[in-house]
Amino acid sequence: MERLPPPLGERHDRADDIGEPAYTAAATVDARGIVRGWSEGARRLLGYEPSQVVGRPAARLLADAPDTPGARLLAGALDAPDTPGVLDAPDTPGAPGAPGALDAPGVSGVPGGGVRGDRPGRDRWSGSVAVRHRDGSRLRLRLLANRRTHGGQGGEWLVVSAVAPRPAGPGQEAGPGGRGQEAGPGGRGVGEAPLGEWAFIQSPCALAVFGTDLRLVRANAAMERVLGFAEAEMRGLCLPEIAPHPVSEDADRRMRLVVKTGEPQYLQAGIRPAAPPGPQHGRPASLAPMKDSGGRVRAVCLATHHGVQEPPARQHTTLLKDAGARIGTTSDISRTAQELADAAVPRLADFTVVDLLDVPTGGEVPSAPPAAVVTLRRTAVRSVLDSHPESVAAAGETTAYPALSPVAECLARGRGALHTTADAAVARWAGEDPQAARLREVGTHSLMVVPMRTRDITVGVALFGRHRSPERFTPEDLWLAEQLTARAAAGIHDAGRHIRERTTTMTLQRSLLPQTLPDQAALEIASRYLPADSRAGVGGDWFDVIPLSGARVALVVGDVVGHGIRASATMGRLRTAVRTLADVDLPPDELLTHLDDLVIRLSTDVAVTGGDAETAGGIGTTCLYAVYDPVSRRCTLARAGHPPPAVVTPDGAVYLLDVPAGPPLGLGGLPFETSETELPEGSLLALYTDGLLEVRDRDIDDALDKMFAAVARPAQSPESVCDQVLADLLTHRPDDDIALLIARTRALDSDRVAAWDLSSDPADVARARQLATGRLADWGLTEAVFVAELMVSELVTNAIRYGRPPIQLRLIHENSTLICEVSDSSSTTPHMRRARIFDEGGRGLLLVAQLARRWGTRHSLVGKTVWAEQSLTGS
Repeated sequence: MERLPPPLGERHDRADDIGEPAYTAAATVDARGIVRGWSEGARRLLGYEPSQVVGRPAARLLADAPDTPGARLLAGALDAPDTPGVLDAPDTPGAPGAPGALDAPGVSGVPGGGVRGDRPGRDRWSGSVAVRHRDGSRLRLRLLANRRTHGGQGGEWLVVSAVAPRPAGPGQEAGPGGRGQEAGPGGRGVGEAPLGEWAFIQSPCALAVFGTDLRLVRANAAMERVLGFAEAEMRGLCLPEIAPHPVSEDADRRMRLVVKTGEPQYLQAGIRPAAPPGPQHGRPASLAPMKDSGGRVRAVCLATHHGVQEPPARQHTTLLKDAGARIGTTSDISRTAQELADAAVPRLADFTVVDLLDVPTGGEVPSAPPAAVVTLRRTAVRSVLDSHPESVAAAGETTAYPALSPVAECLARGRGALHTTADAAVARWAGEDPQAARLREVGTHSLMVVPMRTRDITVGVALFGRHRSPERFTPEDLWLAEQLTARAAAGIHDAGRHIRERTTTMTLQRSLLPQTLPDQAALEIASRYLPADSRAGVGGDWFDVIPLSGARVALVVGDVVGHGIRASATMGRLRTAVRTLADVDLPPDELLTHLDDLVIRLSTDVAVTGGDAETAGGIGTTCLYAVYDPVSRRCTLARAGHPPPAVVTPDGAVYLLDVPAGPPLGLGGLPFETSETELPEGSLLALYTDGLLEVRDRDIDDALDKMFAAVARPAQSPESVCDQVLADLLTHRPDDDIALLIARTRALDSDRVAAWDLSSDPADVARARQLATGRLADWGLTEAVFVAELMVSELVTNAIRYGRPPIQLRLIHENSTLICEVSDSSSTTPHMRRARIFDEGGRGLLLVAQLARRWGTRHSLVGKTVWAEQSLTGS
């Protein structure tokens, strides 16, 4: 690619950027000469922003006199008659379009293809035009223009210019599109071997060499005739810019593969110039890597085979191989359908539409032709024509096929069929369905209707048609189409199964997580759960809030290893186990020890049945268990391989709690340790799973800093803190599940707690009742006195009779609950039993159970505490 030197006597005020990579400047001009598109390359070249050019006449950019050929052509949208305006006059020997030159289809000499010449209505043009840079300097550019059609009708013009860097210095190799040596006669390098140069120039095969940036470096005379431009006009441009056509885009993609893999590629549909309406034949071509002595790909050679066509079997094998790498690359149903359409056009068909059943997982179609209309959803459309005129419905819209149409019959029979538009079935279909009528309007002459089936399940139908290629579809083409649709159907069915499994897992996951957080006075709590994106699948992260005795609250956050239904099911089992163990009031370290034993047993059971012991059993699961006491304001924690929680104190200090890191659950043999800390009232406690910090676009330290900043920012409620954390740390859907629990601590006032030491004398029971009655009167709970006296009397009596001193009575007034606790130094657990008729005892705990909302026993290092909760609502 190079900018033309200024004419003699004309001063060139600008110099090319040294070391700048090659690029293409492109603009779109409508039939009235108004600029409708302005590329980034055009902005770099001329300095004008799109807003300064788009919507204005292209003639304002010209620096030429208005009567020069190039100026007249550009100002008149390139349609002015009698204006050659080309680099090589039409009668230049050997120039495309010159007398005696070989005419290629769609090039000079073919109606509607005028590359050069002076007749109006041509579809391609090239020439030299002087334009004005934004800073006022004058640039002379080589321009190449192609008319872009819309549905077979003439439309706007795409005008491109190749821009390349100047060589870095004398004697150094030129950049893409330039020459590495000084040009000799005929523009060829004097250092090149004459025999090899003659072979390249005079070869009957059309040859072109593209650099690794896919921009044209060399083209021989035969390729000039095929593409309709001289080498100097095409140099530095990509093939789709020289000949806008789906085949050129396909060739460009394959050249990229050649550069990447070093393996040759083949094109069944041959290279052709910008195609006017009507059938066209291109020559099959091959793309070969050009390697240096070290085996590195330095260029790609495009060769069209004169009069030689690849055998159909080889063409089908090549297409199947290529399609296998392109179809079903993701779990996106729409993308898989589009990949099928892209693989088929233009190598197999001129257009393809893919219609799927509304249920993405597919369903069985009746074995007999349906009596009703078949409604499908158009999921993908591809055509060699830009505006897809063959399809009435756009992608995403529904389309209905009559009961006796070829599509409905194909779905019912479960096999593909070949048709021509002259068939009676297609004619009847065209009379009932606008879709079929449209196919005939655009000139379709051959059709293939193929059901998309996999594992005896139908997911949709694919329709292939030809209207540009004159050949009819053959049974071999139908076999190829069935192979392609089968691959796409398998991908779509698997994607649908993935959607089903994800939906099931999400439903299970959400049903196992807390639907609402329990009412309690110790903590103000907010939570968030975000499932991973669809590629990773739903995991087994969970959180829980469990009210405990004595106004305490347990906070749990866990992360089950793996994703999917098994991980969610394991999470449910572990969450249930934690709640059961928490009911026993086990210390955090003991609770994790029991949970570790459970995971080991689960993995053993799975291994016996032949499953994946680690994934299904939950080996490697992490968990954090914390208990907060609002009376003492102390928090006791233990963790099994889980990240430590963050704390924000009321004065703004932020830090991670120093909790000993125990092993993940399921390993066994290692102890868990407990850490205890006192939290000031109003402290913020943040518990989370590792998905919050393992963000793909930053490291963990950076994520941790962002989390600290988010939780430390002033907020009115934990709900606002949750929103701040997720907004600051997440820029996209997470790769792993995220569970987040934010808690703000509260403290019970000392006047809401009363404690007394009692003796082992049974007479002290009466004193205990008096103390409790007096305190309830102070709290204004006179209506609760009767029930409270009974519970205090029974619990104190049991402690004196069966326990050991010291004995303590404690009353806690927590909002709408009165908690009565009696502690002693005995480890014997009381059990409720039903007393016989003549038994004098055994009715105390039964009475307590009837009067209390709930009751239980918790053990400590020096004894036990029997507690009972009395509801104050309705007392």
